[in-house]
Amino acid sequence: MLDREGDTHLYLQISRIVRTRIADGLPPGAPVPSEAQLQQEFGVARTTARRAIGVLRDEGIVHAVPGQGVFVGAPGQAPRSPRKMPLYQQIATELSAAILTGGLRPRRPIPGETALAQRYDVARETVRRAMALLREEGWIYTVPQRGSYVSPEEHWPSR
Repeated sequence: MLDREGDTHLYLQISRIVRTRIADGLPPGAPVPSEAQLQQEFGVARTTARRAIGVLRDEGIVHAVPGQGVFVGAPGQAPRSPRKMPLYQQIATELSAAILTGGLRPRRPIPGETALAQRYDVARETVRRAMALLREEGWIYTVPQRGSYVSPEEHWPSR
């Protein structure tokens, strides 16, 4: 439980809680809750959650793997299994499959960055990379100030 009225910054309180969870049995290589999960669990801003993880990273308790998350221990200490593909590619693959199956229809909007970041529990930058890949392959197009839309079928990559 956070002491919101106390003299200790919230991010330091959160880092202490996560540190305790790690000490209570999270093995090296185990994933640490994401910024979005910490934000939701503790009802704090994303920057507060980011600072809490930053404290643990600075102390060498956790390490970040770009596109994959934050894990207990130092880099190379991880018994976790490596991802077959980066998260942004996985998101792009799932969205293109939804387009092919008709879940997302041509010339109709696709979910926005915020909705996709929440759905996949990833950072917005990960969603941006997935969207850029989809745009590059021809699955979607973006209309400035309006959002991203499913491309007409004739623009889709050949299967």
